[in-house]
Amino acid sequence: MSSLFRTDPLFAGLALLRPRLPRLAMAVGFGALSLGCALALAAVSAWLITRAWQMPPILDLAVAVVAVRALGISRGILGYCERLASHDVALRAAGTARVSVYRALAGGPADTVLRLTQGDIASRVGASVDDVADVLVRAVVPIAVASILSTAAVLVVAVISPVAGLILLVCLLLAGGLAPWLAARAATAAEAVAVQHHSDRDTAVLLALDHAPELRVAGRLDAVIAEAGRRQQKWGAAADRAAIPAAFGAAAPVAAMGACVVGVLVVAVTFAATLAPTTLAILALLPLSAFESTAALPAAAIQLTRGRLAAARLHDLIAPAPPARRRPPIRPPDVHPGDRLAVLGPSGCGKTTALMAIAAQHENPTAAAFFPEDGHLFDTTVRDNLLVARGDATDGEVTAALDAVGLHDWWRGLPDGLSTILTGGAAALSAGQRRRLLLARALVCDLPIVLLDEPTEHLDADDSDRLLREVLDPDGLFGPGRTVVVATHHLPRGVTCPVLYPRQS
Repeated sequence: MSSLFRTDPLFAGLALLRPRLPRLAMAVGFGALSLGCALALAAVSAWLITRAWQMPPILDLAVAVVAVRALGISRGILGYCERLASHDVALRAAGTARVSVYRALAGGPADTVLRLTQGDIASRVGASVDDVADVLVRAVVPIAVASILSTAAVLVVAVISPVAGLILLVCLLLAGGLAPWLAARAATAAEAVAVQHHSDRDTAVLLALDHAPELRVAGRLDAVIAEAGRRQQKWGAAADRAAIPAAFGAAAPVAAMGACVVGVLVVAVTFAATLAPTTLAILALLPLSAFESTAALPAAAIQLTRGRLAAARLHDLIAPAPPARRRPPIRPPDVHPGDRLAVLGPSGCGKTTALMAIAAQHENPTAAAFFPEDGHLFDTTVRDNLLVARGDATDGEVTAALDAVGLHDWWRGLPDGLSTILTGGAAALSAGQRRRLLLARALVCDLPIVLLDEPTEHLDADDSDRLLREVLDPDGLFGPGRTVVVATHHLPRGVTCPVLYPRQS
């Protein structure tokens, strides 16, 4: 059992949720009672219909009539209580898991987070946690309820007829075992197809969305859009092939229920001479309600598959890297007031990690400010997007920063100037405007040490070189009293300053 906990990431994911077991047991209890009412309702209704056919005194049917009404009402109420209890457990558990993940990220190595994009973190912490939490509602509770109700139905039918009980048991195993297995197999194949094709499709789509003007000028936009469409069609065709087992999985419960009804009816006819009509009616109708408990199991199997994959993604996000794979720690140089330092190298060589290592030398959070290359722009005014760096900055300081980074004409052409709302945040700007605005945010900040990660990426070569020169010039944008460290792919010709090469550190 211990080896299973180590090899199956779903157990680690459920441990991350830390669900409240008493509340989870309450949800299972409500679910079992709700479907138990459905099972009892089938039995009582069968008895009532058959007994009424015998035309007894009306008072002989009064208790059964009241029971049918009570069971019908109770089923709905208990089902609603089960939903409340199970969703309460899942939502609280998801909140606990998110807090644990954020704490793990905050307390872990900086490069663990910095190597991920904002979208990747949001997807994993959002969708992945939801998928794991949904296991409680859509898998754990339905499986527990189905186990309880199926056992009860088999025992009741077996008391009437052991042969009918055996038939019901076999058919329930087919509906509750074979169908979920086929559904899980289809879900696994679909996830594998998504992993294979999703990234390719999104790469083509984002290329068209992010660089549409450049691609249109180059005459390549239509080709990029067409390629995105082809990749989407390829994904759809592969997904259709992967869904074939799901079709058989959907047919299996219906086939099992039909076989069970036929088998039980044969048994009922065989023993018709020795059993009361009311007992025969119960024997014929009760198995139909028994299959209601297994109807949710294929979806439960799919959710288990999704939850297992989501738990693996969360594990990859927060688990420490094996020591053998870690790079040796970077030894950043000491920086002094007024220094200019360039961290130079290609993507993936550790430039951002080097910046964080420099920041770690200054434990006082009011000493150094780190400005990432994908810094967030808020869906608010231009002014407020710069004031996040220093809340007491004046409009004069804000406009001076915008003018210094080359956004003079842009912000003056806005309908409301600094009060113009950037609808959608970064979506309201081009890639180059976003970089300039983030650099202006760094200028507004007044901390003595500024760490800039790729501040001129997505700018044309001339503008990029000009801004880098001004950033690295002691008498340039940031002035002689502040320390500036820049991570970049290249240095402009003629710029001389100390250079750190992370791969060689």
